[in-house]
Amino acid sequence: MGTIDYLFQGFATAFQWQNLLFAFFGVLIGTAVGVLPGIGPMSGIALLMPITASITGGLPAEQAATSSIILLAGVYYGAMYGGSTTSILLNTPGESSSVVTTLDGHQMAKKGRAGVALAICAIGSFAAGIVALLGLVLLATPLASVALKFGPAEYTALMLLGLLAVSSLGGKSMTKALMMTVLGLLLATIGIDAVSGVARFTYDIPTLYSGLEFLTIAVGLFAVGEVFKTILEREQNDGEIAKITRILPSKQELKDSSMPIARGSILGFFVGVLPGAGATLASFFSYIMEKKVSKDPKKFGTGAIEGVAAPESANNAAAGGAMVPLLTLGIPGSGSTAILMSAFIMFNITPGPLLFEEHPSVAWGLIASMFVGNAILLILNLPMVKVFAKVVETPTKYLIPLIVAFSFFGVYAVQLSVFDLILLIICGVAGYFLSKNDFPIAPLVLGIVLGPMIENNLRRALTLSDGSVSIFFEKPIALTFIIAGLLWISIPLLLKLRGKKLIVSEEA
Repeated sequence: MGTIDYLFQGFATAFQWQNLLFAFFGVLIGTAVGVLPGIGPMSGIALLMPITASITGGLPAEQAATSSIILLAGVYYGAMYGGSTTSILLNTPGESSSVVTTLDGHQMAKKGRAGVALAICAIGSFAAGIVALLGLVLLATPLASVALKFGPAEYTALMLLGLLAVSSLGGKSMTKALMMTVLGLLLATIGIDAVSGVARFTYDIPTLYSGLEFLTIAVGLFAVGEVFKTILEREQNDGEIAKITRILPSKQELKDSSMPIARGSILGFFVGVLPGAGATLASFFSYIMEKKVSKDPKKFGTGAIEGVAAPESANNAAAGGAMVPLLTLGIPGSGSTAILMSAFIMFNITPGPLLFEEHPSVAWGLIASMFVGNAILLILNLPMVKVFAKVVETPTKYLIPLIVAFSFFGVYAVQLSVFDLILLIICGVAGYFLSKNDFPIAPLVLGIVLGPMIENNLRRALTLSDGSVSIFFEKPIALTFIIAGLLWISIPLLLKLRGKKLIVSEEA
């Protein structure tokens, strides 16, 4: 049987009434999980695993496994969409991959275009799901073989490129963006060193041994920082929020966002295929790329629809891309796919090269269900845009307590720690002063996310080369990424210096 025959069989499995029901509840729960900051797809999948096992207990083994995994996968990519809702409406990223969406999405909401931003997220997520499905069907085997060529040196170089490229998110000053990136990397080192067991920057505070919780810092800097800004600058704010004029995007807005959705979907899928890269890196890269190709890059950060369409498409496509190494190699590319892998194993199914031969109904049923689930997401969420968008019309005196409640509940639910609540407030104050002085927050967040991954891969690479950094120059892929990163930061500096020289010569 060919790939198309197996795919049709997968659709036959996905369209069974119980699997449709599981896909519906999966994306519904996933959307709720994404909306609530702090829970995340990993926690959502982990919490539902024992429940799905008990619900499907009466079904045949193969059918029970298929239905359960369809539901858990629905939670995974449903959460990728849901994280955008609070990012746009409340400036509170539900997921690390939704951090970039806050940059333009919240600005659109402030201008009364929250409905349009949410609608574009739904459309972009659906388009990305289709691209990811096609990529998964056609390119799973060859892409998996390319991913196998990525060793620790290549991953280190790729993530360094990501950190250097994030200077494009730095607004007017690349220096400030790089300073915030380094600060993020420093914060990522806090805790017990996984290799040596040495405590770093913990100052004998037991709570710091496990490091700083990413969610606490992200929610504090973005959401609580926004609360402090609203309270402290109330004399400059008339207290009125722009009314939502419409929900569906105009023809021009659809035209403006069509190419960013296409580029973001393709880029996100390929980044998602690389184990460890994930949706966060995909969304950052996508946003940076759109800013680079745009004829008017200055509009980014002020409510550009491209700044919402591209990263949202990328993070949803990356969710589909992450399924490639999981299903074909048995290598989970992220924490969420690692838990999905444990769900496979719970049903005595081992993901890997033999999965498509030994359990074709499970593998192809899951792939087909991703198309069905994304269609359900679109049908479910487009009518809900109007409901979600009404949040923006809430008066500030009610909205601020709502944001604070979301933030404190989300952070406390993860760690059950009062220390994290104190850190949340500190980060909120820091976020206010940083944004007031034009220090970009997004690079700091990316530094915290990528810091541990860079450190682990760097150590592995140096172990393989007996401590020699030459490994980064001997590997062609790693060397390409390093050169690209250096060019990324040096070319704008050279152009800036050239511009200054021209001004001086004209004045002379």
